[in-house]
Amino acid sequence: MIRRMMSRRVVLASLAGAWRQAVGQEARKPNLVVILADDMGYGDIGCYGSPDVPTPNIDALAKAGARFTDGYVSCAVCSPSRVALLTGRYQQRFGHEFNSGDAAREALVGFGLPASATILPQMLKPHGYRSAIFGKWHLGVRKGFHPLERGFDEFVGFLEGGNDFLTEKTPKGRIAKVRGEGEAMPKKRRAVLLRGTEPVEDEGYLTELFAAEAVRFISENRNRPFFLYVPFNAIHTPLQATAKYLDRFPNIRNEKHRMLAAMTSALDDAVGAILTKLREAGLERSTLVVFLSDNGCPVMTGAGTNGPLNGEKVTYYEGGIRVPFAMRWPGRIPAGEVYRQPVVSRDIVPTFLAAAGIRPPVEFDGVDLLPYLNGRAGPPHDALYWRAGNGRAIRKGKWKLVEFGDTYSRLYDLSADVGEKADLSAKHPDVVSELRGMWKAWSDRMAKPAWPPRFREVTVNGETLNWEL
Repeated sequence: MIRRMMSRRVVLASLAGAWRQAVGQEARKPNLVVILADDMGYGDIGCYGSPDVPTPNIDALAKAGARFTDGYVSCAVCSPSRVALLTGRYQQRFGHEFNSGDAAREALVGFGLPASATILPQMLKPHGYRSAIFGKWHLGVRKGFHPLERGFDEFVGFLEGGNDFLTEKTPKGRIAKVRGEGEAMPKKRRAVLLRGTEPVEDEGYLTELFAAEAVRFISENRNRPFFLYVPFNAIHTPLQATAKYLDRFPNIRNEKHRMLAAMTSALDDAVGAILTKLREAGLERSTLVVFLSDNGCPVMTGAGTNGPLNGEKVTYYEGGIRVPFAMRWPGRIPAGEVYRQPVVSRDIVPTFLAAAGIRPPVEFDGVDLLPYLNGRAGPPHDALYWRAGNGRAIRKGKWKLVEFGDTYSRLYDLSADVGEKADLSAKHPDVVSELRGMWKAWSDRMAKPAWPPRFREVTVNGETLNWEL
């Protein structure tokens, strides 16, 4: 009898402990994670149709939550896209319309996200969150623009828009030449690697380094709510990988594509390391994770693909702005959901704040996606808008209008022509007029660009335009 009573007490105590742990995880604010790929095309990974680059970890993330077929970013190039992601607002509200160029040009044009723009870690800090960024910043290098001055508590990465993944000291490093970048292995990284504000020397493969920092951060902060932002510079050029990853693709004959496949596989391993650490720490169900790319693939490199989409990075065709995009929160987002309404990276901040029960400090240009992923009818957005100098676009329902300057105007029905091949502007002048009017009304509310653009010629459907970036 005594043994039976003791056994019952042990069972009850165990159940009570498990209940307290479950209630504790439910009661505390959720952890928030953004994993951002760089220049990843719509067709570059397995769950979006890549035939020869398996990405089991990214695919598993998407399968365990929602995969967006029509997931957009706010800009077709790196820095403005990141502004929208971290503020939940159109980057044009801050004049941050164009990319930076190199560090010398940043200083010359006064590049950087102004202090008047509040970003996600600043919104979270008063509510007990610890925030970290491991990777590419690209929102300013001058004093006042550093991540640690913008709400982040930890930073390991680089401030500029690009960096080398390895150096000549990295074991078994390999490179593939792209657009005259050179065939010599770099003696040192082109951008200084920082821990906080201090330069650090590390000859390891950069994707692995950022993943290791993310895993450490999760382990050290498992008992408090955190925001983890991991903006990898993979799979942006330069095309650099180690033999460990290249050896996984012996049958890919295109040297550039093989290198990109290796870089993508390294990124997928990094995503797997982050997800594994969340599971091991018992944080899987209390963590909302988003994976996406900052813009589409630059087809000009000859390495990647935007799959069925037309255009590429820099353009406002689908290949420049529709990206791999997935969201996971076990128990809160149905597993295996394929969501087909247009969503945009500006939705991430409103969704995160809603998940954390935090009142929005400003009016966002995005929405909380959680109700829509749990059955709310209708599209989250009436329309989505894009602008970069002369290049512009609007999507409303099935219709997409792409314009450039005063004479280039193309209308597409994305429900029948996702590749944007058949211009319907002559057949539907009323739709063109409506969309153009909506776009102008939106554009008139935005600020003017705070610095001048650079230019890149890109050919789409046989027509070459000098797009601004």
